[in-house]
Amino acid sequence: MQQIPRRWFLAGSVGLAGAVLLGCSDSGGEGASPTTLPGGGGGATATDALAAPGSPGFVDEAAWQARIDRYLAAATAEADPASIASINAQLVAAHRDPDHTWDPSQVSVESLADTWVKFDEWKDTRDFTLMYFLWTLALADGSSEATTLDPAVLDEMKRRLLGNRYRYDDPYPADVVDDQWYWSENHLIIGLTNEYVGGQRFPDETYAITGLTGAEHAERSRQRILDWVDERARFGFFEWHSHVYMKKNVEPLATLVELADDPEVARAAAMALDLCVLDMAAHCHQGSYTASMGRTYAKDKTETRESTFDVFKLVFDDTAYEHRGGADAGCNHLAGATRYRPPQALIDLATAADPGVVRERHGLFVDGTDPVTDDPEAPYGYDFDDPENLPFWWSQGAVGMWQVADMSLAEAEEHRIFEAPQMAEINALVALNDGDPEKIKAWEQANHAIINFGQLREANTYAFRSDHVSLASVLDHRFGQMRDQIHAWQAAVDPEAFVFTTHPLTDLPEGEDWRGDDKPGYWTGEASIPRSAQHERTGIHIYQPAWDETTDELLWTVFPYRDFTHAFVPQERFDEVVEQDGWTFARKGDGWIALWSWRPTAWRTYDPAIHPMIGMTQPYDLVAEGGPDNVWIVEVGDATQGTFEEFVAAVAGAAPSVERDDEGFSVAWTSPSSGEVAFGSTAPFTVDGEQVDQADHPRHESLLGTVGFDETTFELASDQATLALDFAAGTRTAGTA
Repeated sequence: MQQIPRRWFLAGSVGLAGAVLLGCSDSGGEGASPTTLPGGGGGATATDALAAPGSPGFVDEAAWQARIDRYLAAATAEADPASIASINAQLVAAHRDPDHTWDPSQVSVESLADTWVKFDEWKDTRDFTLMYFLWTLALADGSSEATTLDPAVLDEMKRRLLGNRYRYDDPYPADVVDDQWYWSENHLIIGLTNEYVGGQRFPDETYAITGLTGAEHAERSRQRILDWVDERARFGFFEWHSHVYMKKNVEPLATLVELADDPEVARAAAMALDLCVLDMAAHCHQGSYTASMGRTYAKDKTETRESTFDVFKLVFDDTAYEHRGGADAGCNHLAGATRYRPPQALIDLATAADPGVVRERHGLFVDGTDPVTDDPEAPYGYDFDDPENLPFWWSQGAVGMWQVADMSLAEAEEHRIFEAPQMAEINALVALNDGDPEKIKAWEQANHAIINFGQLREANTYAFRSDHVSLASVLDHRFGQMRDQIHAWQAAVDPEAFVFTTHPLTDLPEGEDWRGDDKPGYWTGEASIPRSAQHERTGIHIYQPAWDETTDELLWTVFPYRDFTHAFVPQERFDEVVEQDGWTFARKGDGWIALWSWRPTAWRTYDPAIHPMIGMTQPYDLVAEGGPDNVWIVEVGDATQGTFEEFVAAVAGAAPSVERDDEGFSVAWTSPSSGEVAFGSTAPFTVDGEQVDQADHPRHESLLGTVGFDETTFELASDQATLALDFAAGTRTAGTA
């Protein structure tokens, strides 16, 4: 397994014996020297390891400070003594502005009672809260009245840090059932950050679960942090473009950059944070994250401003929409950072005029339908039978993949993993197969399309953006299989006006709260993933389930999917919606979206007293009844192509041709932008007769440049700025073009 090499830690091995070369401290003009940060310590501090704010190639410092002021004005308008995020926003504001006032005496052990319960009952996501504690402990330094909290509160936070389990294989108290999810991509780096920074803060304290000192906890997590960073550089983000979990990568990385004392760790975290910003910048349209997504939920897919909106607003300032109000942990960490500044080249990508196409590849290809063997070949040396690799594979959602069954079962038994409440369904499936690894592997392989719904697997993503509209898809990904939290494609005009389709597993939930819809549901995930193809403004999405009630009778009783596909089209968020010749056209301002379904569509109406209307009064659910198999075609346009009426006429003027046989669909259409396009359930995607590759994308390709998959060097440049990240050497270089 390739890792960030330990030569990072040998000060004289890179550059000028680990010296830190900083360019001039202004915002950088033409010909300004780049900011180069060689690997190695050389006695440098963590602060020295990063370019000083205002250095060439980074965001203009005055503009950055103004953005922080705008965020904090919204975040601190009201203080919530029961919210750690709100408390931290107040503390950040107090450190920045000596005139900032709030009442820290409202924060008490009693006001945070619900927070302590999360730890006392060993609940999931307590790792998020521990990370926020690290900031509270650092910010509540007593330097002023506004930065002084009740010592009893800080003692309670310290006690939770010292009493926590940080890994699934840490000692497990007999009287505890631990429901923490330790393995997803974001949970991994959050847990490591908590262990490292907490151990650094309390180096001589003994941790209750392990008996290790804080210093020993920091040391055991250090290399794993660097490994995680290396994997993101080489393989991308397993939870690709997630507007829920990208923020949960930003938060721990910003924590490491700001609070780690070790310069190598701080620099590695800053470089990984740059990758997060690159990912967000590449899919920033009108200030929101418009992309296909590996993991997301209905509450985020249907909101007007989703989970990452505040971070996008702060980092890119590319929307007239205001902050949502209230504190956001991701923004808190960026606003409180004295070390990290976003590279200007990445901001240029987010805000570029007509940025065009972005192609990326994330994750690793492992096929759960491969025949079961005793010794399956593992990619890149991440052996399927090595327990050290269990977090790596489970972070890709591969819990139900037969290749890891032996290792998973052995680790689960040794470390009581299946006792957790959120493991109840998995435990039941294990029991169904008598806990026999051979039975389980055969059953998982036969039913891979259903039960391995968490597997993220390799994703080749494609996104087109103009100034007025965007269209993004994950291409030919796990066709016909179930995925619990995938967002296969989306067309968007702005943070309010967007369109997507799904094949629903369940009925629409009742009530206004979408938060329970975090598994395959009505809008969350897909009961069957479409086979998608896209060329610039044109997309084709073929729904054809790879499983049904005949695949496994028992599983069908658990996952009986709906007999239709449907589209989210929030009519009242658009200026105009027109239906013509089987097409639904939606316009907002100068951005346009056209959607066509092979099966006839009709608007479904709901009783707002029963079902969620998400703040709307008009129907938003366009349903194609008649079967779970369907073809949806999407075309996006804007005012640079003519008028909306001309767009409608051009799109509707050529009827799509769709044929369905026992093998699946064949689709052909003349797009006004792409020309003759053709696609099928088994046929390749062609544009004007030329086949267009849907796989083996680079790690990243955009107007900034191209980075190969499994490479560790990123050379990126806009018209104004440059950024070079060398993860093998441990260097971060920014400059002006």
